[in-house]
Amino acid sequence: MFTKKDIDAVNAIRFLSADMIEKAQSGHPGLPIDAAPMAYTLWEKFLQFNPQDPKWINRDRFILSAGHGSAMLYSLLHLNGFDLPLTELKKFRQLGSRTPGHPEYGMTAGVDATTGPLGQGLGMAVGMAMAERHLAALVNRPGYPVFNHFTYALVGDGDLMEGVSQEAINIAGQKQLNKLIVLYDSNDVSLDGPLSLSANENVAQRFKAANWNYQKVTDGNDLAGLQQALQQAQTSDRPTLIEVKTIIGYGTPESGTNKVHGNALGKANLAAMRQFYHWQAAPFEIAPEIYQHYQEQVAKKQTAYQAWQTMFQEYQTEFPEVYRQFQDARLDTTKLNLDDPAWQEPMATRTSNSKIMQQVADQNVQLWGGSADLYSSNNTRLDDSKAFDALHPEQRNVYFGVREFGMATAVNGINLHGNTRAFGSTFFVFSDYLKAAIRLAAIQQIPAVYIFTHDSIAVGEDGPTHEPIEQLAGLRSIPNVTVIRPADAHEVLGAWQKIGQITDQPTVLVLTRQKVPLLVQTQADKVAFGGYTLSPAATANPDGILVATGSEVALALQAQQKLAQEKLNVAVVSMPSVELFQAQSPDYQAQVLPPNVKVKLGLEMGSRNGLATVASAVIGIDHFGASGNGTKVVQQAGFTVDNIVERFKAKLAEAEVK
Repeated sequence: MFTKKDIDAVNAIRFLSADMIEKAQSGHPGLPIDAAPMAYTLWEKFLQFNPQDPKWINRDRFILSAGHGSAMLYSLLHLNGFDLPLTELKKFRQLGSRTPGHPEYGMTAGVDATTGPLGQGLGMAVGMAMAERHLAALVNRPGYPVFNHFTYALVGDGDLMEGVSQEAINIAGQKQLNKLIVLYDSNDVSLDGPLSLSANENVAQRFKAANWNYQKVTDGNDLAGLQQALQQAQTSDRPTLIEVKTIIGYGTPESGTNKVHGNALGKANLAAMRQFYHWQAAPFEIAPEIYQHYQEQVAKKQTAYQAWQTMFQEYQTEFPEVYRQFQDARLDTTKLNLDDPAWQEPMATRTSNSKIMQQVADQNVQLWGGSADLYSSNNTRLDDSKAFDALHPEQRNVYFGVREFGMATAVNGINLHGNTRAFGSTFFVFSDYLKAAIRLAAIQQIPAVYIFTHDSIAVGEDGPTHEPIEQLAGLRSIPNVTVIRPADAHEVLGAWQKIGQITDQPTVLVLTRQKVPLLVQTQADKVAFGGYTLSPAATANPDGILVATGSEVALALQAQQKLAQEKLNVAVVSMPSVELFQAQSPDYQAQVLPPNVKVKLGLEMGSRNGLATVASAVIGIDHFGASGNGTKVVQQAGFTVDNIVERFKAKLAEAEVK
């Protein structure tokens, strides 16, 4: 039964949001005003949380995928007693505030994900629902439901237009993620005008076709109808979409139009809105009885929270070793080894990665993930597990299908949920499909792992569409991302040793399809430094340095030998990670790449920009590849010992002239 107190509480969300946007003269009032009733019903009648413990592991997750509606989320957090005082609301969208233009994970207590790039919030919600189901299967014991919560998302028309939304929807439906509930603010308006200008799909049929439960609430202000829909959704055996028909900016003079989507309402419209709702309070003024009402709703949630805490304490006494395995985002990589004689044989780094990953998985039950329908090529399937699905949620291999972007957003959501560590894999050239998710992982500072194989033109016969050129340079340009391209099994092992310790950024691991030799000179423990001297020059003052990554490191060693035959002394530096190298002290960088050595020739089968920050010149590829035998394609591109020697001598001659 809803009362006037509930109506006033809903309107408090509306006016706090509108006042924030008006003060900032920036923001999106339409969604907060029309979606306030559904948000209120969800948060106060269903969502389980504790504002004093915002990171509670069994809280319900809420993802505002339509992140432009951030003012509504901040209003909810403030009214529900999170650490977000009115002073912060008054600094909405201002530099240094805890109320940024779009929700930012880690900046504002109670924000479960960074959103704004439409569609990705829905994908991350799918990952969170996967994480809950997986953890429940692994951690829970009879009578001890440690993980037993729902994941909710609120999406808008724009979210559902993004292609990644369909990928996410299909993943959720195929995995039957019944504890995922999505509220759809269906107001038929987008930024440019009526939705009919760009969309005419049957949303109900779309979701039903993807194995979702579909419900519709015809009036977004019907609190009882919203409550009933949410109650039904909680009992579904499938994920649920609740389409809620709303009028954007409801109660404002320009309601129902795109004019209220992305601009402050203005004083006249705000005055009319106050009259419509009979709202007498001044801007940012909330009556004590409204605050009290919210406090009462939060107090009701404390009973469930305290019961869970009591249960959890008993659980830790009864099963001390089970939960302990899922407490730390770091991975134990101290026991990795290459002791098997088979390691001495030439081996693709995708293959060595597969073997080392298996060791990591054997030692770390929290590691899981999947591939975008390329398990057989990426070699990332964990041998000791089967497919994660509705009947086997404890399993660790996720079959994402050909949905690279959806996979990456789900991997981000799993890592955001916490308590496990997830990876996704595909061909390196297809990293373009998910780059936006890597960027969002970097912004959120989460330790997602993206594994990319088939790393160069050496894939040969697959041709230029499958031969990455610009991807290394592009991914290295994203802040807070570590890109590692190992030369052989030693460096793959070192990569995982580093990955295991990373907790605040994503890692991109780039691997070969073709076999590479196990080099005597490579050192696993040096990977953490990003770059190191693999083979020093014969003299203290070398003629130059060859800087190489990945498969080209072996080629650099061969070129070093031939240059020595011509009385030219060069060192070889392996540079598996430019980012890690540039994070080292200036003294260390100068030790590896002395400033007085004028010729530092980079070798990398990709854009020359990829190594341009650490090399004075680069033998790279600034054109698309070709279809043919991989060895011949590589040779045609100039990656031969003879060409490296000639290019080095030419650069040395240029340096001597200068």
